[in-house]
Amino acid sequence: MQTEPEKSLVGEEYEVEVGPVAHGGHCIARTDEGQVLFVRHALPGERVTARVTEGAEGARFLRADAVEIHTPSKDRVEAPCPFSGPGRCGGCDWQHAAPGAQRRLKGAVITEQLERLAGLTPEEARWDGTVAPAPGDKVAKGEVPAWRTRVQYAVDADGHAGLRKHRSHEVQPVDRCLIAAPGVTELGIEKREWPQIATVEAIAATGSHDRQVVLTPRPGGRLPIVELDKPVSVLRINEKDGGVHRVHGRPFVRERAADRTWRVGNGGFWQVHPMAADVLVEAVMRGLMPKKGDTALDLYCGVGLFAGALAERVGEKGAVLGIESGKRAAEDARHNLQDLDRVRIEHGKVEQILPRTGITSADLIVLDPPRAGAGRKTVTHLASLTPRRIAYVACDPAALARDLAYFREAGYVPRRTQAFDLFPMTHHVECVAILEKAGKGA
Repeated sequence: MQTEPEKSLVGEEYEVEVGPVAHGGHCIARTDEGQVLFVRHALPGERVTARVTEGAEGARFLRADAVEIHTPSKDRVEAPCPFSGPGRCGGCDWQHAAPGAQRRLKGAVITEQLERLAGLTPEEARWDGTVAPAPGDKVAKGEVPAWRTRVQYAVDADGHAGLRKHRSHEVQPVDRCLIAAPGVTELGIEKREWPQIATVEAIAATGSHDRQVVLTPRPGGRLPIVELDKPVSVLRINEKDGGVHRVHGRPFVRERAADRTWRVGNGGFWQVHPMAADVLVEAVMRGLMPKKGDTALDLYCGVGLFAGALAERVGEKGAVLGIESGKRAAEDARHNLQDLDRVRIEHGKVEQILPRTGITSADLIVLDPPRAGAGRKTVTHLASLTPRRIAYVACDPAALARDLAYFREAGYVPRRTQAFDLFPMTHHVECVAILEKAGKGA
């Protein structure tokens, strides 16, 4: 017997009181019937008209946009970006919130995730509850820090570059992205047309003048001749195998952090905020306090950022093993750290490579896993190595909280947790937790 499909509520409007912030760049409200609304473009305590963008009768929750603000929060500001707002660009979540309020919202999300998923209060996580701004990001009210050194533009059917709308493949054409770093803006991506191209990723390296664009053609599409406002190298994504191929210029950019230059090839991963790499290295090294002769692991090591910082501190009698699943990133890590013979880089997945190494103990461990986290099996293995300290770098507070719960089961608890606002105007936040064996330390 077939059941009738539930009636779509898209387009329905509800006047609601906005409750607390939730993970994902929205706040929670309820309809008069008790149905949960995840409301974007709202702030806690406001009374708004929310228009449903996703969901149906009987659904666990609905998604909605605040399209009219009846009682504004004292933290509300006029969004500086003309492309921000309901139905427009989905790149920023908190353009309508003052910078200090954005950090408080992120702090509230971290607190909620730690308590719900890890069973930890801020005190138990050794976190003071604050989210620190990145150096140089303090701007006047109504202004936006231009921090994003890597921007992926989507291209519409007419060849115009823009940014995707929230939870949509639809493209919002833009003439400028306010959070894009100056090195990205100066390329002039938005000024020209991109026929037969699906996406354009613009990269502006920190500490060098290297600029790069990575083009993804539409199926069967041909590359245009790329003429931008500044010299760039050009790469393309192969539609058949997803591989990255050089068109012209260097296949890498040179980044600068932790007193070293880092080669990052084929549009590979590097922290997006220009200050992020240095901020995170400082937090990790201060928390781990490496000693001469230590053995250390850098897991999900990318192009070797933390491995290099560890190697400098453990000295010639120490040893550092980095493990990275990306083949090109592992090659770059070996290149970047070739002057440090105490560093070894292995290519492969952490959960596969680490057991094969035969390593039974380590003094220090750094892990910077992907957004999904490390998982119980890997966490249990790391704890079995009985490290003196572990530094966990997390770009997602939910994944951090889940893994902290696994670490606690395995006998490791936070000694210190810090949070950094390395993604202003968005809901994303970076955390660093330093762990040690339960019962140790103050």
